[in-house]
Amino acid sequence: MRPAIALALLMVFIVSFCSAQNATELKEQLAMEGIMALFQDDAEYTAASQPYNLRYIVEPLAIAYPTTAEQISSVVVAGVIQKLHVVARSGGHSYIANGLGGTNGSLVVDLSQMKNITVDAVTGNAIIGPGNRLGDVALTLNNAGRGLPHGRCTYVGIGGHSGFGGWGFASRMWGMTLDNVLSATVVLANGSIVTASEHSNEALYWAIRGSSASFGIVASIEFRTHAVPPTATAFEFTWQMDAPTASAAFIEFQSWALSGDIPPEFGGEIGFLKGQAYGQVEFAFLGNYFGPADSFNSTITPFFSKLPAPVTANVTQGTWIEALTAIAAGNMNTTTQPDSNDTFYAKSLMAPQAVPLTNASMTALVTYLAEVGFNSSDFWHVEVELYGGNQSAINQVKFNDTAFAHRDTLFTFQPYASSPNLLPPYPDSGFGFVDGMISTLTLNMPSDWEWGAYPNYIDDRLQDWQRRYYGSHYDRLRVLKSSVDPLDTFHFPTSIEK
Repeated sequence: MRPAIALALLMVFIVSFCSAQNATELKEQLAMEGIMALFQDDAEYTAASQPYNLRYIVEPLAIAYPTTAEQISSVVVAGVIQKLHVVARSGGHSYIANGLGGTNGSLVVDLSQMKNITVDAVTGNAIIGPGNRLGDVALTLNNAGRGLPHGRCTYVGIGGHSGFGGWGFASRMWGMTLDNVLSATVVLANGSIVTASEHSNEALYWAIRGSSASFGIVASIEFRTHAVPPTATAFEFTWQMDAPTASAAFIEFQSWALSGDIPPEFGGEIGFLKGQAYGQVEFAFLGNYFGPADSFNSTITPFFSKLPAPVTANVTQGTWIEALTAIAAGNMNTTTQPDSNDTFYAKSLMAPQAVPLTNASMTALVTYLAEVGFNSSDFWHVEVELYGGNQSAINQVKFNDTAFAHRDTLFTFQPYASSPNLLPPYPDSGFGFVDGMISTLTLNMPSDWEWGAYPNYIDDRLQDWQRRYYGSHYDRLRVLKSSVDPLDTFHFPTSIEK
């Protein structure tokens, strides 16, 4: 046997032996603490370790299911003893399987058993367990006449959603989900359980509102909730448009967004999907309006009147929860059926309001979608989410108040392409196709255009991700990481570096 081959086999043996030793000792330690956990030889492990995005195959060493902050602490300490990377999983919807560690061999702290929600009858503040999903949060809070701003994908976990952003149709009115975090109970890498708030562990409080999972595992979150509006509207209109018409509509949408006439009660986006013929796209306009029902038409008229008659029109007016349900992606009660999976590649681009998109960039994107997109076999869409406008609560938060680094955002783009049957393998052509959606914008903007990226639409192929996700906050995050997690215990592919 050649020496190189012999050495390689020896290394494989050593790694396998150490992994087995880690698993055995970890299993014993967690069992002593009464913490339920799944290991690779357990029958339920395969299903439990399946990522949301089936493009990834990740094998954690173990998946632990704590039920209290004290049990989370025990899991973290056990992981440190075994020199493992420890990662939190809330809803499990990380686009790149960060909630499973992103790479093999991590210890996953699955928070799905921590689903308590209590609402203070006097203050309206809510303490929410990180394992709750957005649909269930909305239903429970609504029963108390309260609401939060958050996304419409109901199976997303509140822990990860609020830890990195949390945009939804109520965000122009109430801010991002993370803007409503009043305090959190956090387990640090040394096993200590601390409170992070405006008055306690202030640096940690700043960091968990924008880059939470790099610094600790959040065991509970106290949110400021809001009285639900008396009426609400859900709407979705679609058109089949040729590229010039869709480009003109996109340009009108930006003009309307910059006009200052959109009230904070309006939340919406435009979307692009594959058209019925080459050179066409499906153009969608959807969202929620939380103002009086009789003012909905006058609110959207400045933009809507510039468009041709829609092919489809769905408008639901009723209560807050009825409007959320009408526009939701998934069941509001997530216990009624299992979560779904997909095989996809997605990116993001956060366009600053201070330097609006050029007409050339908008036209280039639409033309690309109408031509290259029509020839793609992928199932794809592009969301253009409205963040800004002069009355947006998102942009009124001071830049340095939270670790979230994109307060000047006008639009956030999410280009997303799935494999044709939503199952593996993912076609290689899909990567270039989605990358091209972003480059059609950036290549038609000034070379010094400072666009950002949204950490909840995480992308492990993004160059210079540190700057794109965190901007000038990244250096401050690194300093804090070295202080509270010196061993880099909470590590995953896009975690803050020491």
